Amino acid sequence: MSAVHVLRVAEDPADLEACFAVRKDVFVAEQGVPEDIEYDAYDAGAVHVLAVREDGVPLGTGRLLHGAAAAAKNGGDPAVGSLGRLAVTRAARGLGVGAALVRAIEDAARARGLTAVDLHAQTHALGFYERLGYEAYGPEFPDAGIPHRAMRRVL
Repeated sequence: MSAVHVLRVAEDPADLEACFAVRKDVFVAEQGVPEDIEYDAYDAGAVHVLAVREDGVPLGTGRLLHGAAAAAKNGGDPAVGSLGRLAVTRAARGLGVGAALVRAIEDAARARGLTAVDLHAQTHALGFYERLGYEAYGPEFPDAGIPHRAMRRVL
């Protein structure tokens, strides 16, 4: 994974556009998530992280919700961030890109004083998140027609 750089996307419109393009490829085209629910009002205030190859080709993305946006998704706790929209391109899977993105999002959460990170994992990805220290809780539920479980990691 030495050829991967993980960047926090702040104000660069091109990086944010690349994040959305990866999400469209993975969630909309590959998994069949309706495009009108893939992008939401939370995107504007989220911290977006983008993984790219050294030549600038996007490999993956994820976002961190914090403050009121995260509290709305996690049951009301403003000290818990919400990791979401983690997507890695098909060509980059198995290269450690997803784990690097998760760790970068956790770093962004720590930098904001958050004490834990929650996420809603597709059930096929539970093992991936468990290896990164997340624990599932609560029942399985559908999101965009895909089975999910809530997970949390204390930072």
